[in-house]
Amino acid sequence: MARPNRSDQRKTELTPVLAKAFADLGYRSATTAALAEACGLRENQLYRLWPSKKAMFLATLDYLYELETRWWEEQLAADPKPDAADPGKTARRILDEEGKSRGETGLHRIIFAGLSESDDPEISAALTAMYQRFHKFIADVLKRYAKARDTPLPDHAAQPNLAAWSLIALATFSNIAREFDLFPIATQRKLMAEVGSQIAGLNPS
Repeated sequence: MARPNRSDQRKTELTPVLAKAFADLGYRSATTAALAEACGLRENQLYRLWPSKKAMFLATLDYLYELETRWWEEQLAADPKPDAADPGKTARRILDEEGKSRGETGLHRIIFAGLSESDDPEISAALTAMYQRFHKFIADVLKRYAKARDTPLPDHAAQPNLAAWSLIALATFSNIAREFDLFPIATQRKLMAEVGSQIAGLNPS
């Protein structure tokens, strides 16, 4: 049996640390010295794993996507045979949980940091790809839900691709609201749980 690649293991271990550092410091303020210190390494050791600060940042975007979608999949897997009369109950519960969060990890700030560097072609392309992956994932969840229903979806939710973009827009605004404390947590929860469910047609008939 082939031995696991130690460099890949170290990257897996350190990417969450880098993600937290970029979320806390932003992209430009996160010097490689600060990133190395957060990882408990010297700068030259960090450069042996990633060739540049940009490469480290791009790795955190992949990590953010995997972290979020893995949590969704775990929640969906807990309800493998949804009730045809109300197959959206698990997705509604997920939205409700999302609405309760005040972004305690702060990882949503990684996206803000990336947006501030959108004039960089590689970072711009990585953000575009991440949003497209999120869109496909959410649209596939909505299609799965629609297929399980025993009644037609409402007209406004009958196009899962559009509904998925609408949910992403809602989540993006919710992240902005978290950052600036625009409204109470109860309002945020209503946005994600109630408005999100309406957008996606997740309410039972």
